[in-house]
Amino acid sequence: MHIAKKGLKLYYCEYEDFIQLEELMKKILLLVFVCALFVSCGKKEVKPLSQESKTSQEAFILAETIKNAFVANDSNTLQKNSTEKGYRDIAANAKGYDSVEFTFTPRWVDIENNQILLNIAWRSTWVVAGRSIDDRGMAVFAMEGTPLKVSQILRGNPFILPGQ
Repeated sequence: MHIAKKGLKLYYCEYEDFIQLEELMKKILLLVFVCALFVSCGKKEVKPLSQESKTSQEAFILAETIKNAFVANDSNTLQKNSTEKGYRDIAANAKGYDSVEFTFTPRWVDIENNQILLNIAWRSTWVVAGRSIDDRGMAVFAMEGTPLKVSQILRGNPFILPGQ
């Protein structure tokens, strides 16, 4: 049924027709939303890692390797992953404690020429003669070479027993 008034056609809709139209609109809106979701979640191109990023990751891994080797008293791994001076900085305090635990948090990496300076915030818990000693600080691991090796520890050396 239609009503003509001044050239405009108006259509009369029953309530049931309106409900069906509303359900159809909801389905169309849902379909548009799902399509938009699939289009927006498409696979994006992944940027390749820069050389500086790869070097930084290698420095983080080396610091963890040194930490784990020190905790396990593994002098072979310490020597393999450090220069002679670096080994002396690390192993100068390899005795005189029962156990030690470290937490390393890398903060910053500086890459200058052929040297990498890795800034690490650290916490340690040393057990000496049944007594627990906590310490914390900031260290700079100087690394060089290919593959990277620790050449020196600057600032607060985490591998020195507190009080020595």
